[in-house]
Amino acid sequence: MESERTNSSTPKGRGVNFSAPRSFFLKFSCKCKETFFPDDPFKPISQEPNGLMKTKKTLQYFVPIFEWLPKYNLQKLRYDVLAGITITSLAVPQGISYANLAGIPPIIGLYSSFVPPFVYAVLGSSHTLAVGTVAACSLLIAETFGEELLKTDPNLYLHLIFTSAFVTGVFQFALGFFRLGMLVDFLSHSTITGFMGGTAIIILLQQLKGVFGIVHFTHKTDVVSVLHSVFSHRDEWKWQSSLAGKKIKPQLFWVSAMGPMVVVLVGCLVAYLVKGTEHGIKTVGPLKKGLNPPSIQYLTFDAKYLPLVLKAGIVTGLIALAEGIAIGRSFAVMKNEQTDGNKEMIAFGLMNIIGSFTSCYLTTGPFSKTAVNYNAGTKTPMSNIVMGFCMMLVLLFLAPVFSYTPLVALAAIIMSAMLGLIDYEEMYHLFKVDKFDFVVCMSAFFGVSFISMDYGLIISVGFSVLRALLYVARPSTCKLGRIPNSVMFRDIEQYPGAEEMLGYVILQMGSPIFFANSTYVRERILRWIRDEPEGVEFLLLDLSGVSSVDMTGMETLLEVRRILVSKGIKMVIINPRFEVLEKMMLSHFVEKIGKEYVFLSIDDAVQACRFNLSTTAKPEP
Repeated sequence: MESERTNSSTPKGRGVNFSAPRSFFLKFSCKCKETFFPDDPFKPISQEPNGLMKTKKTLQYFVPIFEWLPKYNLQKLRYDVLAGITITSLAVPQGISYANLAGIPPIIGLYSSFVPPFVYAVLGSSHTLAVGTVAACSLLIAETFGEELLKTDPNLYLHLIFTSAFVTGVFQFALGFFRLGMLVDFLSHSTITGFMGGTAIIILLQQLKGVFGIVHFTHKTDVVSVLHSVFSHRDEWKWQSSLAGKKIKPQLFWVSAMGPMVVVLVGCLVAYLVKGTEHGIKTVGPLKKGLNPPSIQYLTFDAKYLPLVLKAGIVTGLIALAEGIAIGRSFAVMKNEQTDGNKEMIAFGLMNIIGSFTSCYLTTGPFSKTAVNYNAGTKTPMSNIVMGFCMMLVLLFLAPVFSYTPLVALAAIIMSAMLGLIDYEEMYHLFKVDKFDFVVCMSAFFGVSFISMDYGLIISVGFSVLRALLYVARPSTCKLGRIPNSVMFRDIEQYPGAEEMLGYVILQMGSPIFFANSTYVRERILRWIRDEPEGVEFLLLDLSGVSSVDMTGMETLLEVRRILVSKGIKMVIINPRFEVLEKMMLSHFVEKIGKEYVFLSIDDAVQACRFNLSTTAKPEP
């Protein structure tokens, strides 16, 4: 028999394994495990010998503080206390500044750096991430709800922001609980780079309102509208605000971490001594002492505003997740540590849910605060706990001091922070390495800058999805040749020295074959055959890179075989992967082409074609 002759020519132990296909339940469970638990987090727990240790490991997995706290010591505490105090000095001015961006009372910005850090310290997996509010999400929240609502009903505006924080928390928690972190992957590195850069531009321009003391300012955020508003209200420019900005801003460069706090304190002192409010210098206004009041009773799910709440909660939740997880991972790599994306989602989610109950708005892991935390030498999440206690002291005793903070000082702090978010070097790097990634980045950058934040994000994600679809619909295929004096076969375009074999076309498929790309795969294979200058006797298809195939894909391969058979060409399948081979057997694909036409390696197939298949009868279509 032909199959016996083929097997006899194949080296012992190297034949294709045509074992019985696995059951549906086994395949489904394996696929779910690989999809939702690629890191197999419960394996270390199952390997523990007794129930007590399993309980301990389970508790440490779900509540990370139980993993690092038993190993804690005074030496680590010294570093964490220093880091915690340092990031508090950044949290106070940033909290006030970003609350101003969101259009909410400054005290809410301070509240948002008190409760959430305690939650993250218990549940977060990063030892470096510092919790706080961020400029991009603050502005996006303000843009979503609109300045008109803020002016007509500021209390409702604030309650809707608390509600959007609750929605954000539920959304983030659900993503982590159901292991759906893959959704965040659609916000690619290029998208985030462009989005943060574009956001920095519009936030910088928004600060011109505070720098010049303009009263009537546009509600829009795009570059054209903002610049038009600035220059069309030149009669409102106040030299006192600009002068204060010149006096204060240079203080930012004393020390990177303490600079913002120095700016605020100097600004408060100047405004108090010269009675700035009487001379046109706008200040933050009254700040009351006291800890976060409960806000759960203010959560509003009125059907009239629910679409806005859902939009603000979900969009800012995705952005905050992508930014926080990316920043946490970046600093974890620098310390040779690992962070768990799904744990981070659960931590962020509960942080925002509890925050929405305690007068906080959206919080995540901002880059500037995390960088300061890292440089200050933090060892564990205890630095967040220290920051929380320090913020408690500020709220109880020092909050009224910051009521004299000039708005121009906050503008200077924000402008200084935003300059670091425009990553010119990374954009140039994208241009050099991958032009499509550069287009994705620039679409976010210019979309945010000249249209709006949400449209800029949608356009950029749209380009990213388009690219993914192109990869799927137009998979890569390459022609292989033998490397001289070896049994290795490589892409002849990448290795020009690889030798093509007369009478053979050896193709390597590099992606799943299914309904979306089957027509392209068929046309591409036939074109390879058509372009051969000499007669072709064998087509060898290397399927080692094909992770899956559907019925349309298998019918396409059978159709290609029928076309080739009519031309006297034999098609050979090489190294189909486990899942692919199972489907081929269940659909009787293997029976139709014959087991003798399926091989483990290209070299085995070439040898069999030379000595066995070339002498067999012409295969049936």
